[in-house]
Amino acid sequence: MPAVEYLKALFYGILEGITEWLPVSSTGHLILLSERFPFRFCEDPAVLAAFWELFEVVIQLGAVLAVVVLFFGRLFPFGKGRTRGEKRNAWNLWKKVLLASLPAALTGVLGNRTLEKLTGKDLNDWFYNGVVVAAALILYGVAFLFLERARRGKLPTYGKTDEITPKTAFCIGLFQVLSLIPGTSRSGSTILGASLLGVSRSAAAEFSFFMAVPVMLGAGGVKTVGFFRTMGTSHLTMPPVGWLLLAFGTLVSFVVSLLVIRLLTGFVKKHTFVPFGVYRILLGAAVLIWYFVT
Repeated sequence: MPAVEYLKALFYGILEGITEWLPVSSTGHLILLSERFPFRFCEDPAVLAAFWELFEVVIQLGAVLAVVVLFFGRLFPFGKGRTRGEKRNAWNLWKKVLLASLPAALTGVLGNRTLEKLTGKDLNDWFYNGVVVAAALILYGVAFLFLERARRGKLPTYGKTDEITPKTAFCIGLFQVLSLIPGTSRSGSTILGASLLGVSRSAAAEFSFFMAVPVMLGAGGVKTVGFFRTMGTSHLTMPPVGWLLLAFGTLVSFVVSLLVIRLLTGFVKKHTFVPFGVYRILLGAAVLIWYFVT
């Protein structure tokens, strides 16, 4: 049994490391896989449910760490060897990233609480299922195809990440709110929004990487606090193997993310997002067929 559980954590870590940075929805893929291969390292369903809510968010922190490692020189404004210009650029980048993160952060916290008070269900209860994921995959897959057709032959307004204005950054953040619906994709919604606002493919992808840092750190912190609160009030205990699976999945996500970010950065400089749009449509259609036929 433990070996099988580690194999699941390995697959989840690989899946997160790949799909977090591609515009194909990491959450959607995790939901689809978890419905078929849930963790079974203990017999208490309440513990397993609480663990999964923590696991699917915390493994994203491994992916975020990959961004920090790869772009450390641009993100870290301190250090003796940093010039005044490099420090200024780093601070300006952080200001725009934090500004872009505000809409999703406020909507995710306040909107989720309001929705739960009004309906008795939060976002997870309403939208975290395979049918919603499939519909979102298809919808945004079609959107990417139309985007690439509309921008054909047009030069971007912002060719580099540093050229993105604070106003444009905030507008990109509004698109990130859409990613609260599973299957939409955080990177997909921000890249799509940035592209519609005139940002080049490479700059849109890179800015999406940077936006992931505060969003995932915040989500990870909230989920961790919520997990320990749930475990405490319910008097539940997490088996040691649970913590090992969490650490293993996070490590795998980090390693895979290092490779995927480098590959995607090079890919978008020479190719369009059409392959991702086609993949989303095909996967979404396959999921719908699976749900309604089987």
